[in-house]
Amino acid sequence: MSGPSPFGNAEQPDNPDNHDGSGEPEGAGRSDAAASARIPTPRSSVEDTGRPLPDHVPEPLVLEHRVLKSLLGAWALAACSAEESVAVEEHLGGCGPCAEEALRLRDAVGLLHAEESLDLDPMLRSRVLEGCLNRRPPRIPIPEWAAPYDAETARLDALLQDIGDSEWHAPIRLRWYEGDDRVSRKTTVAGVLTHLMSVDGLVAVALGLDDPLFGVTPEERRTPESRTETFWKASHFPPTRAVRGPWREQSHAVIRTVSFAADPSGSAGRTRTSGQLSVPYGDFTLPLRDSMLDRAFECWVHAEDIAEAVDYPYEPPSPRHLNRMIDLAARLLPDSLAGRRRAGLAAPARGLVAAGAPGRTLRLEVEGAGGGEWLIALDSPGAVGSAEHEVAHVALDGVEFCRLAAGHVTPEEAAAGQDGDREAIHDVLYATASLSRM
Repeated sequence: MSGPSPFGNAEQPDNPDNHDGSGEPEGAGRSDAAASARIPTPRSSVEDTGRPLPDHVPEPLVLEHRVLKSLLGAWALAACSAEESVAVEEHLGGCGPCAEEALRLRDAVGLLHAEESLDLDPMLRSRVLEGCLNRRPPRIPIPEWAAPYDAETARLDALLQDIGDSEWHAPIRLRWYEGDDRVSRKTTVAGVLTHLMSVDGLVAVALGLDDPLFGVTPEERRTPESRTETFWKASHFPPTRAVRGPWREQSHAVIRTVSFAADPSGSAGRTRTSGQLSVPYGDFTLPLRDSMLDRAFECWVHAEDIAEAVDYPYEPPSPRHLNRMIDLAARLLPDSLAGRRRAGLAAPARGLVAAGAPGRTLRLEVEGAGGGEWLIALDSPGAVGSAEHEVAHVALDGVEFCRLAAGHVTPEEAAAGQDGDREAIHDVLYATASLSRM
């Protein structure tokens, strides 16, 4: 053979048996293309065999053509010894028919690899964004208090992208508490998304964006419940996957608007001003920063509803975001407890104190990722929780606490550990469940 071999420059051994049985010297009559075929060395023969690399290339074995041809399959699978591999590769540099056969076998081996899932890792977006932002921070960063909403809407959007047309009509039962009664409402995957879009509209309107509800009375768009019912009744046909586009566009518009409302230079003044903008929910209002956490929490809870309906794996939020959601619920508990007390659903206050003064306290210990400890004032929303005035202690898992606040589990199911004043514990657990709504 003239010219260098892709597998080495050693000359062919003078072997009288080195022919293919046709009576002609090996390689005679082969095409130029075959003669110049370059067969890639199997990666696994070098990297994946687990054997240490030799200090020097072993001398090629002197083998008959028929033996070398029989080794092609083993060579393609990287099952030859080091000496056999050298012999085969030396032979392929001079034998066109074997070179062509080796190419076909290597292509066939590629088809034998185990199938890999085409589903994208749900954390891929976060990792890509984190890598990009580490290289160059965004010119207009998302406020830290809006990051959970951005993350949860992105995770839900990834879930929705994967489901089929028929799954948008999978039944879902929304659950929440009204007083001490657990109630529910039947809808579909698409219906849940219209519910999220309707309530997110409260934030959108507060930011000066378009309301997804138009042509309805102020009373019909005042509360999360009335907005959802109005949206559902206005639909002449059951909602389908077409609702994903408007919901996605609205969530992006909200994120863009709160980001531009914050100071691009990072000034705490403008960030605080935009975060303290009030968002009315009908019977109560929340600062924008808390409202964005509330919307992130509800997005996660309903994403789990959707995932369960379509049999899709879904993980809780990141520990940092989960901690913020738990903190919001803990801060709302004194007001929830006071509301239940006014409705005659909780025991009367035992010791009213001046606003800002320490009073009777329950220690809420939330375990697991995103957990922590919170001191809950029992007798007045204006009182301050104090370890010196602790009368009860409750321990719950972080995700279970959130599911209790969403009305997805009962207080009896959620509490993992209790100690102290049983009446106070009962009132706080039911006050947590009362945070839930449609």
